[in-house]
Amino acid sequence: MAYSQAFKDHISNPRNSGQIADATAVAEETNPVCGDRLRLSLRLDADRIEQAKFLAYGCPPTLVCGSVLTELVLGKTIAQASLLTRNDVLDALGGLPSRKHHAAALAIETLHAAIRSIAANHRSLTHVKD
Repeated sequence: MAYSQAFKDHISNPRNSGQIADATAVAEETNPVCGDRLRLSLRLDADRIEQAKFLAYGCPPTLVCGSVLTELVLGKTIAQASLLTRNDVLDALGGLPSRKHHAAALAIETLHAAIRSIAANHRSLTHVKD
């Protein structure tokens, strides 16, 4: 399978790369097999993702999936973002060779880790007594 035009566009012009200084949540996950790493920073306005940035270390598909992921989550609520799957990432970039699907899985695992962080922080804040 050849790489799609969307893949080539994201590899040449990654979207939303970097970090968010005042992020609501930051998560970093590593693929234990190949060592690829993805860091995702999210900033929320109420329950909606208003900014998303990523840093990727590894193969080009990991960079592309991080870029695509940020575009997929922008403007979504946490509930909507939590429903995203590896297939959503793959569809958004026109597919990947099967041996590179781990990059899309890493992107979704990182997103879910960030969402768990937000949920844990929210629970701890709601249980604070005056």
